[in-house]
Parts: sequence; C-alpha cells; structure tokens
Amino acid sequence: MAKAIEVSGLTKHYDGLVAVGGIDFEVEEGDIFGFLGPNGAGKTTTIRMLTGLSRPTSGKASVLGYDIGFEIVKAKKAFGVVPEQSNMYDELSGLDNLIFMAQLYGLASRERRARAEELLKTFGLFERKDSKFATYSRGMKRAVTIAAALVHRPRLLFLDEPTVGLDVVAARNLRSLIQRLRGEGITVFLTTHYLEEADILCSRIALLVKGKIIAMDTPSTLKAKAEEKPAVEIVFKAPLPQAAEQLGQRLPDAVVMKVNDKVRVYGGDTAIVLEAVLKYAREIGTGVASVSSLKPTLEDAFVKLTRLSPLAMAVEKGGK
Repeated sequence: MAKAIEVSGLTKHYDGLVAVGGIDFEVEEGDIFGFLGPNGAGKTTTIRMLTGLSRPTSGKASVLGYDIGFEIVKAKKAFGVVPEQSNMYDELSGLDNLIFMAQLYGLASRERRARAEELLKTFGLFERKDSKFATYSRGMKRAVTIAAALVHRPRLLFLDEPTVGLDVVAARNLRSLIQRLRGEGITVFLTTHYLEEADILCSRIALLVKGKIIAMDTPSTLKAKAEEKPAVEIVFKAPLPQAAEQLGQRLPDAVVMKVNDKVRVYGGDTAIVLEAVLKYAREIGTGVASVSSLKPTLEDAFVKLTRLSPLAMAVEKGGK
C-alpha cells in the first residue's frame, strides 16, 4: 500500500531544547493515524514540520510523495490542515468563509459556491449557511473549520486536537464525521490526548513522550501488551485519600493510581499486590470492599508503556 507520510530521523530543536528527537514512522494511505502524547510531547511541533510551518533541525519527511524540504508547496495542494484554533473569520457567514477558502486554494470561480454548499450539506450546516461564523456553537465552528480544510478535495487531512472543548454530543458527531472521511479514502493524521477517542477512531497509533516515539502499533496490539501484566481495581470500605500514594511505596514494581474513589494497580505479581492491599487495609483500620480485574484498555497500555498517569493526558491544553 502507498505511503501518505514517511518520516525518518525527524528532529526539531528550540533554543537547545529537543522538542522532537529523531522520530521515524510511516502512515499508509487511507489510515486514520493517531499521534498521542501528553502536553509538550511534540505532537503539534511534528504537524508544523510536516505541513511546512516549521523547518526540521534534521531528518527527512515526505508527504504524499513530496519531500517537505523542497516540495512543500506542491504538497500543500494535496493536503488540508485543521489547526487547534479556528482560522475562520467571525464576521463572514459559514458559506462565505468556505467560498473564500476555495478561492485561496485556487478553485475556479464557478466551482467555489457549489463546493462550499456541498460541504455545508455534508456537515449538516446548510440551514445556517448565511449565519455569521461568530454565532455558531463550538461544535459548528469546528465542523466549518474542517470543511474549510476539505474544500480543495485533499487526499490527506491533518487534525490537531479536533474535539478539544466540545461537548459530548458535538464530539461524538465530529468523530462520526472523521470515520466517514476515511470511508471516502481520505487519510487522517490525528493528534489527540483523548485515549478513548484514539481507540475508537485510529487504525494505528504512535505514543509520543518527550519528543520520542515509545510505541507504535494498532490499538488492539497495544492493549494486548497491557494484558501481559494484570491490572486490578480496589475499593476500600472507607475513603482513603492517600491510599494510592502509600500503596505505591509498597509496590515498586507496579503503577498505582487513584481513580475517583477507587485505587488501580497496574502490573506486579497479583499475589503480592493482594497481600500488600490487605495488609495496608488492616494497618489503616479498614477493610477491602471489592477487588476486580480490569479488561485492558488503551489507557492501561498508555500507563504500562509510559509509566505515566492518564492524568498527564488530562491536563493537556489547559485541562480541557
């Protein structure tokens, strides 16, 4: 299968700091490729390099067969970019924004309005086509921003945190739209910090931490790796705010964290974990209400592979 993106040794330094540290990956045409990582991992920096907004310090990359070093202008005609923040004009209507973007992309004048209206119908916004962009909800604004990136019929779409700040319904609708794009043969390069979102949408995922790719595979394979070590969830009979921290000191081979009123333990020998939990409960003067094993999720894989708490992802983009 043809490659939509090929990256080799891609590196970016800022004032002596390594933002992206020599990464290698490929994205096949027709894939939804997830680029996951906590704040500061280098996700947006990678997109900026691949789309020509920032020059790599070293390394090579090609997008749709075009070398980003000297053929980026040709590449831009074949891909679309949806930035985290909308680049539409508040004073223009949704229709006029799309017509203007069609003009910027060089569509013939006779095609612009028809293409804009087609996209508004696809996104379910045709009835609001004449309303000013400023009056749209967050979900509607995000949809129009994506439509603008599709106006020139690109083969590849870069989506940077597409559902940040959206309510549950708007985020669900947007995910359905992204899945439809794949059905139309459009390759999607998706950065997100929502692990569940990546699990639903992506055919392959790369985990990026501190500018390095630490794992890359299908969601099912990554979850299988998490299954190699057990994960259990403990509920104590009394609230114990410090339980995760204190148990973590007793279980150095495991990752222990608090999730709501429960404690989760990833890894370690199950017998040793249960013995430590029961002993801890006795010493504190309470009991264990329940212990249950957990079916591996992408979150579990993230914890196992990065040894970071999922909270490292949750604080991304200002905690949204």
